[in-house]
Formats: sequence, C-alpha cells, structure tokens
Amino acid sequence: MKFAALFIFCLGSILSVNGQNSRVAYSPAPAELLANYKRALMLDTAVSKNIYNTSLTPHWKSDGKSFWYVKSSADQKEEIFEVNVATGVKSKISERPPLTNAANRQRNRSFSRRSDSVSYRSPDSKWFISVRNNNVFLIDNVNQSSRQLTTDGDKGLPYGAVTWSPDSKYFVFYKTKIVVPKSVYKVSSSVSNTTRGELTTLPYLQPGDENSSYEMYIGNPYVQTKNAVKVDLPKIDFNGVPELHFNKDNQTFLFNRPDRGVQRYQIIEVNAEKGTSRSVIDEKTDTFIFLWRVFTNYLPGSNEVIYSSERSGYRHLYLINTKTNQIKPVTKGNWVVKGIDSIDIVKREIWFNACGVNAGEDPYNVHYYRIGFDGKKLVSLTPEIGNHKVTYSPDYKYFTDSYSQVNIPPVHELRRSSDGKKISDLERADVGFLSKNNVKNAEPFVAKGRDGKTDIYGIVCLPSNLDSTKNYPIVEYIYAGPHDSFVPKNFVAYGEMQSLANLGFVVVQMDGMGTANRSKAFHDVCWKNLADSGFPDRILWIKAMAKKYAFADTSRVGIFGTSAGGQSALGALLFHPDFYNAAVSACGCHDNRVDKQIWNEQWMGYPVGPHYEQQSNVTNAHKLQGALLLVVGELDSNVPPESTYRVADQLIKAKKTFDLLTIPGAGHTDGGVYGHRKSRDFFISHLLKVSPPDWNNL
Repeated sequence: MKFAALFIFCLGSILSVNGQNSRVAYSPAPAELLANYKRALMLDTAVSKNIYNTSLTPHWKSDGKSFWYVKSSADQKEEIFEVNVATGVKSKISERPPLTNAANRQRNRSFSRRSDSVSYRSPDSKWFISVRNNNVFLIDNVNQSSRQLTTDGDKGLPYGAVTWSPDSKYFVFYKTKIVVPKSVYKVSSSVSNTTRGELTTLPYLQPGDENSSYEMYIGNPYVQTKNAVKVDLPKIDFNGVPELHFNKDNQTFLFNRPDRGVQRYQIIEVNAEKGTSRSVIDEKTDTFIFLWRVFTNYLPGSNEVIYSSERSGYRHLYLINTKTNQIKPVTKGNWVVKGIDSIDIVKREIWFNACGVNAGEDPYNVHYYRIGFDGKKLVSLTPEIGNHKVTYSPDYKYFTDSYSQVNIPPVHELRRSSDGKKISDLERADVGFLSKNNVKNAEPFVAKGRDGKTDIYGIVCLPSNLDSTKNYPIVEYIYAGPHDSFVPKNFVAYGEMQSLANLGFVVVQMDGMGTANRSKAFHDVCWKNLADSGFPDRILWIKAMAKKYAFADTSRVGIFGTSAGGQSALGALLFHPDFYNAAVSACGCHDNRVDKQIWNEQWMGYPVGPHYEQQSNVTNAHKLQGALLLVVGELDSNVPPESTYRVADQLIKAKKTFDLLTIPGAGHTDGGVYGHRKSRDFFISHLLKVSPPDWNNL
C-alpha cells in the first residue's frame, strides 16, 4: 500500500513538472505558416494607418488662453478643434491657424551643458580677446592698444575658449592639450556608378583613449602687473570645456566637474581675483554617478543651485546654498525624479516628473508634480493610473495630459495646473481596428527577481490564433542598456514583438536589474558587469510567466536584440546556454573596448581593466552553444562593424556554426524589413522546427 501510494505521488509529480511536454508543440503546416506570414505583413503596415488619436499635440496660442489640435478619423479626414482653456469648451474650426513660438516655453531652464557659442568681446564692449598664433591677446577697444597675455601656446597646446564675467572685470580661458581621436573606418561596398568600394574615416574615441585636457586661467583687463592667473585646479580631462555660472558678485563663478570614470562629481566655486577654488558639492561613489541624469540649475542672484543626486538610494532633488554649502532635500522617498520641467524662481517652486511615487502602480509610470523649494506642498498633477505625457501652456496655468497603459488605449485631457483638476475630456484613441482584426494587446506581467524580493516588470505578446492545447516557443526581445528602462509603458498597438508572436511564438520583454529608473542598488548591478544584462532576473521572470501561461515552452527559448541588445542576445548563448537556444544579434557592441568611450566608461569604468576582456563576446565566442544569426550594417557609425566581425572571426577559428548577414550601405541597424524577415525565418527554423517559406519561389 505504501509503495503504491508513493508510486502514484511520484507519477503525479512527474506529470506536473512535465505538464508542458504533454502538450503538442505548435508546428504549422506550410500553408498555415504562409498565411501567418501574410497576415503579419499586412498588419505591419495596416495597423498604423487604421488607429487614430493615439497622441494629441496642442498648439498653444500666444496668450495662453486657447490651443488647437488635429483629430484624425477613419474616413481619413482631419478635424481641427480650438479649445478655450478656462471652460474646456472646444469648437471645430475650418483650417489650421498659423503656428506661434509660444508653445512649451520652459522657465529659467539652464541645465549645465557646454555652450557652443562664446563671445570674445567683453559685455561692456571695452575689451576684446584675440587668439592669434595660439596665444591670447587683450585689446583695449577704447585706446586701440594691445597686450599679449601668453607666449607659450602652440598648435598642440593652444590657448582659447574665452568666457567674460558679466561686469567685464574678469575673463576665463584655457590652455588646451589637443588630442585628435584615432579613427575607425567604413567601406561602402555598393555605391552606384562606381567599381570600387569607398572608404569613410570617422574620428572615434574608445574606452581608455586619451582625451583633450584643459587648464583654466583667469585674467583681469584692469590689472597691468600680471598677465593671467592659473587656477589651482587639476587639468580638466573629461566632458570638455565647462559652462561657467558667475555669481551676483561677479567675482566668483561655479561650474560642474565630473571626473573621468564618473565616480566623482563636483560643483566647484572659483574666486576669479585670487585664482583659488573650492568644492561646493563633492560627491563620490564606489560604483558610478549616472552623469546623463545629473540636473544642475543655477539660480541667479540667490547663491543657490537645484541639484539632483542618488545619495539617498533614489534620484532626488536638493537645494544647495553655494556660500554655506548647506544641502537641503527638496524631494525624498523610495521613488525616482526623472526630469525637471520648469523652475519658478519667484514662487520658489519646481515642476518635475517622477516615477514610483504612487503605491500599487507600475513604478515605471511617469507622473507630474509641483513642489516648493522647501520640500513642502507637493501637488500631484496627474493622479490617474498610467504613463503620462504633459504639455504645459506658455504661462503654465494649464496643461494637456495624455496617458495610457500598455494594454489600455490613450486618453487626452485638459487640466488646471494649480491643483491638477480636470477641466475637460479632449479625445480618446480609436483602436477598434485591433479588435476587429483579432490583434491581441500586449499583457503586463510581474515576477520576482534574483533576490526573491524585487519586482521585475515586463510584457507578454501572444499569437492571435493561439491554441491553448499546444505549446509555443518563447522569444525574448532584449535591450539591457543601463542608460534607461525599455519595456513600453504607453499603449502598444502593434510592433515587431506582436508581429513575431503572430507567427507562433510567445514573445516577451522585461527590464532586469542593471537598468535605470529604479533604486540606485537596482541600477548598480550593471557596474563593471554589462555581461550580466539582468539575465538572472530575466530567466526567473520567464519561468514564472510560463507557470501562468502554461502553453509557453521554456525548453525552446530564443532571444533577439540590437546594439547593446545585440551584445546581450549573443551573451545569452555564451553565458546561459542551458536556458537560451537561439539568438539573433544585430550590430552588437560585443567588446566594450571597441565601442564608444562615453557610453562604455560610464558603466564599465575607467581605467580599462581586465573585466573588459573577461566579459567580451569576442573573448568568449568559443563557448557558443545554440543557433546564432549575426546582423551588421557595413556603414555602422555608432558601433564599429568590426565589433561583429571580430566575433565572426573567433567563431570561425573555433569551428562554430553560425549565420552572418551583412547589410550593404546600412548603418546601425537590425537589418530593416529584410533583416526582420531573416530573423523570423531563423526562429521558425530553430524553434518551431519547420521550414520557412521559400521566398525565391513564391
């Protein structure tokens, strides 16, 4: 009896574990497969032409009291409406009004970026700086006299890049060590009316390459006893010539200084009279400072800076007193400030957008807010669940709000900025074509990550002709670049994922650890660790998804991606061959030493260490298991094509079997329409295990 009970229990466990194996694998006959293809191709072009009002662009009148927008409809005729913002009443008008320059001005926005234009004439027009033969000359425009300030400048170490103080009492300039970047090369193989390939040379900084560097000097046209003072700062060898912000006293100025390797970020104050410097902010980290999301807004006349930092574990805004170095938090909590929309200096308010504030909602959804400099009176302007996009009136008294979710079509509303109250409904998207043609919406899915605690968010696209008694291969679309998150949060009407799903696949996408817009700890997983690509989270997510969607077959898993996604797609086969079976890798940055400096040093660090080589797909190419298709454009100027060719070289040397598709005349690409077809054919062959259509004989 005990033996029989044990046998029955074990048999039941085996059947439960292998439940997928009891299903018949979906295997379309040639006629069905061709029909699936034709339908997918039809929808690829038809959907975008037959859904309406998924977006709304307000064109504000200069007085801010009204705006107009265009509504589209199934009869292909556009309707134009003008909206009175005070009442929300809209009226149909006969033609588009002329466009004005009033739309979406942003108040006092001065995020620190290098200026492309620098005046060498003093603001009071009494002085002029001339750079001749790589040296600096001061010209007195009143007396027409000239004085040479530097004598040791040459072509390799010229002086220049002048900025005057607002009162014309000081001028700042630099002695520059010019480093000309080494080049990468591209050959156009198929140029019309030629019989030879054409070579293109492109300057291209790679990780570890030397940058131009800058030494800061300060001059005073009214002091004759000395020519210029060298500021007591180390050379600036990263991020170019800084943008200077003079204080009200005109004697001191501030600028941002990130160090190369982005583990240190300073706001530095310089005393122009003395040539001395001090740090107002000196932020350091053991991992990285996300340089592209550092916001600094210098407030004229108040010796204050609005500054963003992840020092609390989440990106938040701080008010810095530049004279006392006092730091006061403006925002706080377990959520992320994504951007600043406007700063009102008079009312001392910040208008910003953020994600993760609203409990019980997808933490990637963007909402809009207003808050005082003192961190009080937080106003939620867009309370409804969804991912929001706001466009403010010129005076910021009103705004249009468009929001949706991945499976819920967009809604467009007019709201009041004082309290976020809705004034009127404007439009709703018309997506009836999708239901009429049995196009399934992408479905959101959430599962725990590698730590068993953190939620990982993604989407699932299912075949339109799904037969739940059969099982279907899984294909993951991957982009794991640490500079953002990538799973769509707006409504997805149709796209490559759904198109591929309609051929007989369960197609998924998720944001694993190492991507942005969550906590600093979530993001830090990528540090010197791009080969990770969030795979421990992705694999767990896919397995959890397959428990809900029992027809999803985890024994047949493919993956595809482009650029950083191409790097990850190949990495799936090299580092996780026990889970992934087939990959399409397009224009991948397969070795982070080959790719562009600014992107790769941000995440892999500086100087270049052994981890670069250890994580390289080129170095690890000999480990290939599974089926691989490499795609590359011969004229790629983003990621040099040799990144892919070096992988191919090592695969050939390792006697591995793989496919390579080079697109003549193409740049950074997944192959376009032809590449998509090759990718689909590839997964049909290797995951569905049937032959794709014979395109040459159709």
